[in-house]
Amino acid sequence: MTKESIGNFWEECLTIIRDNIPLDSFNTWFKPIKPLKLEKQILTLQLPSLFFYEFLEENYADLIKKTLKKVARDDIYLEYKVMVKGNSYKNNGYAVKIPHRDTNVPRNLPVSIPLQDNNPKIKNPFIIPGIQKVEIDSQLNPDYSFENFIEGKCNRLPRSAGFAVSDNPGKTSFNPLFIYGDSGLGKTHLAQAIGIEVKRKYQEKLIVLY
Repeated sequence: MTKESIGNFWEECLTIIRDNIPLDSFNTWFKPIKPLKLEKQILTLQLPSLFFYEFLEENYADLIKKTLKKVARDDIYLEYKVMVKGNSYKNNGYAVKIPHRDTNVPRNLPVSIPLQDNNPKIKNPFIIPGIQKVEIDSQLNPDYSFENFIEGKCNRLPRSAGFAVSDNPGKTSFNPLFIYGDSGLGKTHLAQAIGIEVKRKYQEKLIVLY
């Protein structure tokens, strides 16, 4: 398939994907993707970073595969070329092959394990009676919310990752989420915004800023 044909194929896929996710998510996670080749039912996509690959596999792998099958009218498998900074301009990328994942198989199969309860008064030795009633000031500044976060090219990715963490804390590929950058790019604001959003959605969780 020629480069022009691959581009047209991917644009058709993007049209479907755009209609199924929020526009800001589409601009952040799909616009930077470059289709490289489509050979023997394997589509190679170039991603800007390993961070990108992890987020796509965690959140959009099923959507991409279903879209590819709909457009191609056949099973299309994915191969990613993740761009990694090297010592020279030419040595700046490597390919990561992703095997087909059967989404019908549950990730965590139920296991039946008998539990011995020698002390019925305390079901969990790590739970101290009354500790859940203690209220701790989270030290969060309500002005540092996602709504007030100024988004630009330099912080669009961490903002999206932070929002994903706040939406499903502890259950994303960004666990822990490490934020690094120069002064004035919004690291403190983003950290507080994550805490504020988690506190709003999960009132039972304890948020501590230190």
